[in-house]
Amino acid sequence: MIKVIFVCMGNICRSPSGEAVMNKFVKKAGLENEIECDSAGTIAYHEGEQADARMKRHAIKRGYRLTSVARKFREIDFEKFDYIIAMDNNNLRDLQSFDREKSYSNKIFKMTDFAAEKKYNEVPDPYYSGPEGFELVLDILEVSCAGLLEKIIIDHGLTRKSKETENAG
Repeated sequence: MIKVIFVCMGNICRSPSGEAVMNKFVKKAGLENEIECDSAGTIAYHEGEQADARMKRHAIKRGYRLTSVARKFREIDFEKFDYIIAMDNNNLRDLQSFDREKSYSNKIFKMTDFAAEKKYNEVPDPYYSGPEGFELVLDILEVSCAGLLEKIIIDHGLTRKSKETENAG
């Protein structure tokens, strides 16, 4: 099983959205038995909380369900996950500082590194913004998760499975 974790600051807006978007893309590709997603925050402030209600409302309009419960990124996550995806430069720096021995630097990426078009350098935190901020997060995540999925498929020699192929056997 290939494991991906999305990381933002509080784990209530961007990272649970990244998890939901990626899960939908993985399912559409028929790879849910090969790829597993999770999310976490660099701080524990919102630990145990559901995703932000505003983020959930915007996500549901696009067919994404945010079901995860906020938690803090733990040291064991470096071992557990193959791809550790930071939402912005601060999250990236935090993850790199958590990796004191620099043993996992090959697993840590920034979400926008996978976007086909390099329009944005990071996924901005929508917490203090209006509706357009939440929509922008989803726009960036959709483009970036598509690229991330392609990287995983290539890295691991996976093949997309259509639902017709699964039902044929």
